Amino acid sequence: MFTPQDHTFALCAYGASPYLEECVRSLLAQTVRTNVLIATTTPNDEIRRVAEKYGIKLHVNDGEPGICHDWNCAMGHCSTPLVTIAHQDDVYLPRYAERMLALMNEEKRPLIFFTDYGELRDGSPCDSNRLLGIKRTLLAPLKARSLRSSKLVRRRILSCGSAICCPSVTMCVPNLSSPVFVSTMKSNLDWEAWERISRLDGAFLYCPEVLMRHRIHEGSETSHLIRDDTRTKEDLAMLEKFWPRPVARLVNRVYAAGQASNSL
Repeated sequence: MFTPQDHTFALCAYGASPYLEECVRSLLAQTVRTNVLIATTTPNDEIRRVAEKYGIKLHVNDGEPGICHDWNCAMGHCSTPLVTIAHQDDVYLPRYAERMLALMNEEKRPLIFFTDYGELRDGSPCDSNRLLGIKRTLLAPLKARSLRSSKLVRRRILSCGSAICCPSVTMCVPNLSSPVFVSTMKSNLDWEAWERISRLDGAFLYCPEVLMRHRIHEGSETSHLIRDDTRTKEDLAMLEKFWPRPVARLVNRVYAAGQASNSL
């Protein structure tokens, strides 16, 4: 039985984000309080100020900054079996930890928990648009408890795109291989990880409630990767893990059209 002390929000801080403190406040405002730490490869006065203000332990990673490296380092600083890699620009709604623990305790072998999510555009919540609707349709089969452990179902979902919102994911670390993130991709290392995890025995736990919001802004890494076409190339590489190349290219054309929703 998992308890609140079995979970950690590992908040990855990079550079000087104006949204870091808002993210921290959302983690500390959970209806069920769990552990929170900040990990960074780019220590600065602002990150130190926020950590000190809220009494959060700050870990400085060794090595050069990089998404894969930073995420694995953040997980390495955690001593709990359940870990959520929180992104500094995003916010978590108060019942995220509560619902996560409830679903994790429903299964004997959970792999990952993840939720529906909304967006923050110009600081305002947006919980409904075309892309969010498509992702909710793809994930709908996982609402059924009987399908949580179906490798076929989750691989069919992943074969159509990256419907799982990375910052909404909590990993049950003892049931996963280490390190969790191994890809050299810049945009899709999370999709690549879920693809590998989808082959394991255990459950994908989906909560169809909006329990976090992902911030869309021009300075985000996602926006940069879409502009320089990195995202489209990596999407094709991922789709080819599920489909023959001609089919993957066709699916990618449709999938690429949805990228506009990730930019302002």
